Parts: sequence; structure tokens; C-alpha cells
Amino acid sequence: MLTLYHNPRSRSTTVHFMLHELGVPFEIVPIDLKAGDHKTPAFLKINPMGKIPVLKDGEAIITETPAILTYLADKYPQAGLAPAIGDPDRGPYLRWLFFYGSCFEPACIDLAMKRETPSTMAGWGKPSDVLDTLAAALTPGPWLLGERFSAADVMMASGVDYMLGFKILPPRQEFVDYAARINARPARQAAKAADAAKQA
Repeated sequence: MLTLYHNPRSRSTTVHFMLHELGVPFEIVPIDLKAGDHKTPAFLKINPMGKIPVLKDGEAIITETPAILTYLADKYPQAGLAPAIGDPDRGPYLRWLFFYGSCFEPACIDLAMKRETPSTMAGWGKPSDVLDTLAAALTPGPWLLGERFSAADVMMASGVDYMLGFKILPPRQEFVDYAARINARPARQAAKAADAAKQA
């Protein structure tokens, strides 16, 4: 059984969405961030960083959202969320899966904090370059690999939707449409409904 340590107001929502896309059984361990569940000695034995998401698969413990998505997509190839090794789409898929944490989120943090990106030290580059690169990749779309939906879209579109919601990301049409497409997916709606039911 897959186990997700989860709080619906955290980055673990992306993994929760991915699990619904896969359609495999899983269980949730709720983590109360306000109560500090993620900083308890018991949790720190699972993830010394004191962060979620954390996924357990038997004895395996996986942290960091892109790593979890990569693990799950490869473990359940029948879901079709990862191009196989040797597939020409595999390289672009991995690029976009990791572009989120390597470039997109750091650039959005720069925007949110209204700070200048240090040109010689930042591996992510200027926010304008990051956003132009992503917008170009979504044209014509509908997904990062064209017609092929993948775990890279689970990662990237979840973040785009989040950044738009907090008005961090400029509402360029490419991003607004991308967020709308991801929110129309049944798995996304199911994950949100499950979170809303738990909170209620």
C-alpha cells in the first residue's frame, strides 16, 4: 500500500493529484502543520528535513515532489504518465518535470519577493526568461509534450495553478488556459473533493 503524508494546504496536493491520476490504492496520513506534526521526532525519522510530501511504498521512503512523481510514473507504467526509457519524449519529459523546482518556482519566488535575480549565481535565470520558455512550451499545447499528458504536467500545471491563485504569476493566457485544463481533469477534481471532505 502506498502511503502519502499529506496536508491539503501544502505541496503534497500535487502528489495527491498524481495518485488519483494513477488510479491505484493509497492511504493518507494527515499531517497537521499548525500543530507541528512534521517536526516531531517520529516524523523526522521519516524525513529529517521535516517537510511534506513524503511517500512510503513498503520500506521505501521517497521525498521531494518531482522525485515522488518520477517514482510513481515509472512504477505504474500502465497509467501512461511517463515516456519509457528510449522513447524520444523521455528527455523532454524529464526536463519539464524538473524545470518546475529548478527554474519555475525559484523564479516565481523572486517575483513574489520583488527581488532581482542574482545573474551570476542563480541557476534558474531571469523570471522573464523562465516564463517565456514555459509559455513557448505550451504553444500550441495542450500539454508540455503536445497531445501527450504526463507527470510533468501534474507537476508543472499544479504549480502554475497555485501561482496564479496567489497572483504571483502574471495571468498570461498560456498559463490561465493551462491551469483551466488541469483543473478540468477528473483526477484533479477527485483529489480536491477528497481534501475538501476531510477538511469539512
